[in-house]
Amino acid sequence: MRLTSLQNPRVKEVIRLRDRRHRDQSGLFLIEGFREIQRALQNGIHPLTLFTCPPLFLGSNEPTLIECCRTAGTQILECTEPVFCKMAYRDRPEGLLAVARQFHRRLEELPLPSNPLLLAVEGVEKPGNLGTLIRSADAAGADAVLVADPRTDLFNPNVVRASTGILFALPVVVTDSATLLSWLRCQKIALLAASPHATLDMYDADLTRPVAIAVGAEQYGLSELWMREADRTVRIPMRGQADSLNVAQAATLLLYEALRQRRASAMPNGRSS
Repeated sequence: MRLTSLQNPRVKEVIRLRDRRHRDQSGLFLIEGFREIQRALQNGIHPLTLFTCPPLFLGSNEPTLIECCRTAGTQILECTEPVFCKMAYRDRPEGLLAVARQFHRRLEELPLPSNPLLLAVEGVEKPGNLGTLIRSADAAGADAVLVADPRTDLFNPNVVRASTGILFALPVVVTDSATLLSWLRCQKIALLAASPHATLDMYDADLTRPVAIAVGAEQYGLSELWMREADRTVRIPMRGQADSLNVAQAATLLLYEALRQRRASAMPNGRSS
């Protein structure tokens, strides 16, 4: 089937998935772009439908990806360029747009190692930040991202895009603060809260033990509940006039400090290479 009309019901349905209410009602979401769809397939997420527009392809690997989707049972629908651009979320579409079922993980299903490194995020508002937090957590070797009381949904197209599809690879759990804090206590995982008002520098905090690094909403940071429940509060040293960092930047620095400490502790004499 080839879609040529902007008024086609399938086209209108895809456009509606930009809206959170319709995503929640339908249980579906959008995956746009070669890299994101490829990572979905690699991690067992099989799209229901794949819309393609060959004139917009950026390389030569798209046919192989399309065949992988077809083998997985995905319906393939080719579109004219005007139709695809109408459905696409990106300013510069790549000619691949998939619709998939949402998936949800629970805390009790997390496969934790003996010494977990977790990223906890409270009240995040911006989809781009949430996607970047997930991407950074994966890059630093975190075992999961725990999202408490978010003000955006995990399946916002900008979350998928900013995570570059890592959303499909790294366990992400969305829950409420009370449930998450209780679970961390039961698992005996220390809670380290990031705050510009803390007196302990991140370099002096012990990040080698089981720990969840917590960051808060973009404007206000962590709530009083999280600050009260934290085992320690820690700050990122600020040497210039800036008194704060973007939440994703801050989390990335903290995660990589944890990675550095853990690598150093595993080396002979506690020295990193």
